[in-house]
Amino acid sequence: MTPGKNLKSRKYSAAVFFCIVCIFSTALKAAETPSVTLLALSKAEQTLSIVDPTTLVVIARVPAGPDPHEVIASDDGKFAYISNYGGGAYNTITPVDLLAQKALPTIDLGALRGPHGLAFAAGKVWFTAEAAKAIGSYDPATKQIDWILGTGQDRTHMIYVFPGRNPIITSNVNSATISVIEEMNSFGGPPPPPGAPKSTPRTHWSETVIPVGRGSEGFDVSPDGKEIWVANAQDGTISVIDLATKKVVQTLNANVRGANRLKFTPDGKLVFVSTLGGPDLVVLDGMTRKELKRIPIGHGAAGILMQPDGQRAFVACTPDDYIVVIDLKSLTVTGKINAGKNPDGLAWALRK
Repeated sequence: MTPGKNLKSRKYSAAVFFCIVCIFSTALKAAETPSVTLLALSKAEQTLSIVDPTTLVVIARVPAGPDPHEVIASDDGKFAYISNYGGGAYNTITPVDLLAQKALPTIDLGALRGPHGLAFAAGKVWFTAEAAKAIGSYDPATKQIDWILGTGQDRTHMIYVFPGRNPIITSNVNSATISVIEEMNSFGGPPPPPGAPKSTPRTHWSETVIPVGRGSEGFDVSPDGKEIWVANAQDGTISVIDLATKKVVQTLNANVRGANRLKFTPDGKLVFVSTLGGPDLVVLDGMTRKELKRIPIGHGAAGILMQPDGQRAFVACTPDDYIVVIDLKSLTVTGKINAGKNPDGLAWALRK
């Protein structure tokens, strides 16, 4: 090969190599976890999908452990935590590094079997342990379970933790109850140790058990923090609880048999109820408490997630193997996401 041709060949090779690097770099950049991420579980495929909510494209799928049901993200949006339920057969939570897009070593809950509902508050992961009739918290900083409380209720399933971890709300499916658990300061008890003030306060937890309808599973707290709405799957009703008095103030005959989840829109104006027993998503008016619309979405649905800006809702249509996107202004389906078979738990990861 002549020197001129050799030089041209090397220039051509360098140009091709540069183009390949650019394409590869662009592909890598496109596959990065966005700062606002939609997380979606596939129960059948045991995976967590990391979804770009702008394009509705799944950019990565990560192993989620056995029988994944619910997912929650840390406050900084860098980690996800997945409950491995199994109806009490499993006792692990699977953490996921969302930036590296990989599963981390599982968290062993020991005797706390059947983890299901999850929340992230006060820097900790809060979970239900259905088979143990308990709830607990896991501290990612120390990698320890640092708190456990027995509810004494059957199938303690979902959990909601207020900021500052007080109060904590759980639904108890088979007991047909809601638990309101509050941290209290009290006086009395054993004498204080030598040198301590005589009025040293003690912290204890108080549980108020509120009877609701049969099959009380999906629930949500109104955005103003004043009410708890509970979907009773077996009765087809919705119990409205006044949180101040801890009493049911109204029972709505909403015809939502098989109800799975209930969620308020961020402004509190609408309430969505999904049901595995019917083809429609039920939409209620949060003020009048009357049905506004039923949106056809498939053959049944489970997880509901509201977009923080109040523009869209995402609903996991478990029997149909897709997630529908609903415009909250028109209350119509505007898109679908394929995130694996039997989708269920959904969450937002908002990176800070």
